[in-house]
Amino acid sequence: MQVLRITRPGGPEVLELAERPAPTPGASELLVRVHATALNRADLLQIQGHYPAPPGTPADVAGLEYAGEVLAVGPLVRRFQVGDRVMGLVGGGAFSEQLVTHEREALHMPRGLDFVQAAALPEAYLTAFDALVLQGGLRMGETVLIHAVASGVGSAAAQLCRAMGVQVIGTGRQAAKLARAAEWGVAKTLLCEGTPPRFAEAVKEATGGRGVDLALDLVGGDYLPETLQAMALQGRVLLVGLVAGRQAQADLGTILTRRLRLTGTVLRSRPPEEKMALTQAVERSLLPLFDRQVLTPVVDGVSSMKDARAAFTRMAGNDSVGKLVLRWD
Repeated sequence: MQVLRITRPGGPEVLELAERPAPTPGASELLVRVHATALNRADLLQIQGHYPAPPGTPADVAGLEYAGEVLAVGPLVRRFQVGDRVMGLVGGGAFSEQLVTHEREALHMPRGLDFVQAAALPEAYLTAFDALVLQGGLRMGETVLIHAVASGVGSAAAQLCRAMGVQVIGTGRQAAKLARAAEWGVAKTLLCEGTPPRFAEAVKEATGGRGVDLALDLVGGDYLPETLQAMALQGRVLLVGLVAGRQAQADLGTILTRRLRLTGTVLRSRPPEEKMALTQAVERSLLPLFDRQVLTPVVDGVSSMKDARAAFTRMAGNDSVGKLVLRWD
């Protein structure tokens, strides 16, 4: 089978196609023929040498999500059979024509989605659902601040909020990308042009001085101090990404007096049991919404795997809205 290999740390130019032996599924695993996969910031960091693959995954083949068809199943598999259309998250190695995954970490593809759409679903929606609902305790009638609302996770989070009757305020650094946010039910958008960004007062004004109940921070860095100022009493901040940097200066008095909760979260390094539990929760709660087209993956563009370098260059330039998808010809 073919894989998209990282030849050395660097930019997209270090990627090349190579041949590898096909994997063999274990007792409770599926062998999946990957039709499409999607790009993530973690892949770009791994290519640059800043985000090593977790144990048990190939160090030189990135890729966190896939959509494809089951080629074979282990003897203990009960939930899937050969020919099923599946999608899901993996710790790495999804930039391959075939992969193996535990059956409890795989999801049936929603009706009406093709492989390209399904490949854009797992990372964005599992991350958003886990952060907003399972960890953030999002409730109907609340107000949510979503940074980088035009990103893959941002657009997924906005659609989840719309489905739950939650008002969204979204931020971004490009007006053209923010213009798309109304499609996902975003009530108000804020353009963050300066450094450091200033949006807390605008958030307070949009919420009648109260602030937001929950913030989904996909960028980190110098966004954090303003985010804390934009929170309502007992607000919850979920820190999911660090695109704007790993360091921030925060007023601890704001956290203390407003009784705020700041939670950091990642998916890739969690133990399998937690990933399985999340997958099953998504299967119960979200897949019916995709079947009814209440939720829709946002795909910015589709490229052949042989054009992966150009796709990663586009991602690095922050020009995409939603997800960039790679497919095997």
